[in-house]
Amino acid sequence: MRQTKARILVVEDDTALLRGLLDVLVFNGYEAKGVEDGGQGLKAGLAERFDLILLDVMLPTLDGFTICKEIRSKIPGQGIIIITAKGAEDDIVAGFKSGADDYITKPFSLREVMVRVEAVLRRTGKNPGDEEIHCRGIFFDGRNLVAQIEDQAVELTRKEMDIMIFLHRHRDRIVSKKELLIEVWHYADADIETRTVDIHLLKLRKKISALIGDTPLISTIRGEGYRLETG
Repeated sequence: MRQTKARILVVEDDTALLRGLLDVLVFNGYEAKGVEDGGQGLKAGLAERFDLILLDVMLPTLDGFTICKEIRSKIPGQGIIIITAKGAEDDIVAGFKSGADDYITKPFSLREVMVRVEAVLRRTGKNPGDEEIHCRGIFFDGRNLVAQIEDQAVELTRKEMDIMIFLHRHRDRIVSKKELLIEVWHYADADIETRTVDIHLLKLRKKISALIGDTPLISTIRGEGYRLETG
């Protein structure tokens, strides 16, 4: 059991699933609150302090993406995990764009829930990306979350900046997906199946290509991982 209970808000309109999530969270030592309505979830998320919010996408009165964006704009460091239907990749991408830290797809195992919850909680409050990087003519500003070259600039998410920081620190070698999950996402179990890294890197590469064209800054080494091309 945890010595200090983290507070977790679960916004889920499936009553049986909500109760199951609350039960497993309490069993694992957390203080958990459940809300079945989107509008009430947003109100609770802004009015009370939570270490993490588990947020379903399809909700009555207000959808999860809108809630995520609103909470992220008011509380930038809030940990948020979206819950979406299995295979709904558009929802996953939309969730990340709205500011979610991670996602869980239905149906999911209790083990997967706890792996992702623990990972985001370990990361909460830490900003390893508050650094500045100069790479291939691009200035990566971790404090303001911007990548800029001359008069062109693109906004970055905190996770995209964290990825760049880690790859830059280890620019002399290939970084594996498992290593990114452990060191950037703080997964205790990095063998869990997830496309989180792939989706974040896809978005990051698109932003970088808007600045320097199609010459890759981050290369994929098949079967090995990723390498920052600094030369």
